[in-house]
Amino acid sequence: MIRWLLPVAMIAAIGTGAAMAATSATHSSTPVVKTVASAKFGKVLVNAGGRTLYRYTLDSKGVDRCTSNATCAKYWPQLLVKAGVKPTGGAGVQASLLGTIKAKGGMLQVTYAGFPLYTFAGDTKAGQVNGQAFEKQWYVVSTKGALVKHAAAGGTSSSSPPAPSPDPGYGATTTTSGSAWG
Repeated sequence: MIRWLLPVAMIAAIGTGAAMAATSATHSSTPVVKTVASAKFGKVLVNAGGRTLYRYTLDSKGVDRCTSNATCAKYWPQLLVKAGVKPTGGAGVQASLLGTIKAKGGMLQVTYAGFPLYTFAGDTKAGQVNGQAFEKQWYVVSTKGALVKHAAAGGTSSSSPPAPSPDPGYGATTTTSGSAWG
């Protein structure tokens, strides 16, 4: 009898812990998407950790065209929330523009104005915009959900930032289809 009681008690404790974790994630008050004033690009979207969020020009509303390619997915991680979690926005984020689409592993990818959001692996700390204009397909996102392709008026530059080299060691190659990921 005791041999059966211990495993049952452990399973019950694990189940209770998982339920509590799911409840806290569902009711989290920490914004998933926030805004930051970029000296170069104006107000742009960032994740909860302050890392810049990007849109991929090959995506369309509700359609993620990056993650089906392993190289693209490796360098452009999706902004994800757990299934059942409604993404929240901080000051300056229009809640009506936040949404989700299905992602792998039972997760949801956060969208803004219907378009999937990503971070860039080359941005290693908050405030960096190293993915801006990458392959002329990746751009920071304004609070209205638009791609920001040029420096904001009054920014530190009046022209577009130079695009990164065609292959900065990420394995990206341009094909005749125009896809940067082979």
